[in-house]
Amino acid sequence: MNMAASEQGSLWSWLSASGHLTQRSLRSVDASVTLKDLVEGSTLGGRLERLRGRSVLIATKDQLTAALALIELDGIARRLVLCPPDLPREYFPFVISTAGVDAVVSDRHASEVEAADVQCFVQSDAKVARVNCDRRASQQTEWILFTSGTTGAPKLVLHTLSSLAGPIESGRKSVAPVVWSTFYDIRRYGGLQIFLRAILQGGSLVLSSAQESVGDFLIRAATEGVTHISGTPSHWRRTLMSSSIDKFSRRYIRLSGEIVDQAILDNLRSSYPEAAVVHAFASTEAGVAFEVRDGLAGFPAKLIGQPGVDVEMKIQAGSLRIRSPRTAARYLGNSSGKLADDDGFVDTRDLVELRGDRYYFVGRFDGVINVGGLKVYPEEIETVINRHPSVLMSLVKGRRSPITGSVVTAQVVVKPRAAWSVGEAGEEALKINILDSCRAVLAPYKVPATIRFVPCLDVSASGKLARL
Repeated sequence: MNMAASEQGSLWSWLSASGHLTQRSLRSVDASVTLKDLVEGSTLGGRLERLRGRSVLIATKDQLTAALALIELDGIARRLVLCPPDLPREYFPFVISTAGVDAVVSDRHASEVEAADVQCFVQSDAKVARVNCDRRASQQTEWILFTSGTTGAPKLVLHTLSSLAGPIESGRKSVAPVVWSTFYDIRRYGGLQIFLRAILQGGSLVLSSAQESVGDFLIRAATEGVTHISGTPSHWRRTLMSSSIDKFSRRYIRLSGEIVDQAILDNLRSSYPEAAVVHAFASTEAGVAFEVRDGLAGFPAKLIGQPGVDVEMKIQAGSLRIRSPRTAARYLGNSSGKLADDDGFVDTRDLVELRGDRYYFVGRFDGVINVGGLKVYPEEIETVINRHPSVLMSLVKGRRSPITGSVVTAQVVVKPRAAWSVGEAGEEALKINILDSCRAVLAPYKVPATIRFVPCLDVSASGKLARL
């Protein structure tokens, strides 16, 4: 790990050794905490010692409260369990049992997190008090994250600060102050990466809110002076739909979490010509694998099979596999706990295809639509549809068919006034035009049987298109 944070022992000790903390802060919709105040005070106070050596479930509604708890408890708690705010109540007992939780930090009542039987329950908020407490790190804390996009009981993945911060170059100097923000929730892997970048690279962080519209968030981000921001392609497509897009001007835009196609890259470059547009590939289990900065979809084929690098990648049965020190240690709660094969490679189950000197993502192994025995990956068709100049975003699904098992269908969100460009026929002409563009490049069984225009598409709590 290239992180000075590990040498300092914890996030808090890293911050306490940093400078310019008065100018750095963590900000939510209605609260702000300077890192200087946090280093000199505490939100937990005398209760901090009660949490030493415990497995602590952080189950807050508010992201800021969670962020402050992470900084205070890293190096103090034996284990930090980052609970997404949308976790159904019925899964709390499973999480508490699987992660060996014996303490909870929350801004909610114990009954709301099904934690009545937990030995230690600490009510917390984002208010910092000047108190003396022992902040010396006593151990390396395990960080437990939930995988995104799962149904049923979540999978719990064990990381350390070292594996989480591996891709981050700490203390990097910038000519101008950096203010990070993200559409992600920091209790998921993508958002946690941005939280750690802000803390370890000397920046501030503006936190999003699930109760805030995209437009309102963009206005607040502009008001707060955000310079660097990350999200999924779905987040960014919704941004491009917003009437507040012109109020938002950034230096650095980052995409991850879903397939990044050329259309979204081109649209972002057109909307934010001064910004660096970067897309990254990462997963909760495998960590960050690579970043792409050349403005093109996919990634260079030369990244596969490189010897002597921190992140090794290979393609097996069409699936991208990764081995690196950024990989999580194991799963909690299953018989083996293994998330890597015997050679240490994690199967991401993301399928890629080589075209020329570049690999392109085509879909997920478990997202295939079976059309008469032939495999169809929804993301491949969405990429084609999204290239149409009148289309903002699309969602492809399978629909049951008595003849072929399934047929392909598509829901499409068009850009404002896009239908006018096809003349008086309007929507019907646009449907035909989109289908013609699909037929030009896709095999017949991949062409949608139906297209339905919709005003918007649902995005899950993890920022990805809701496919269920």
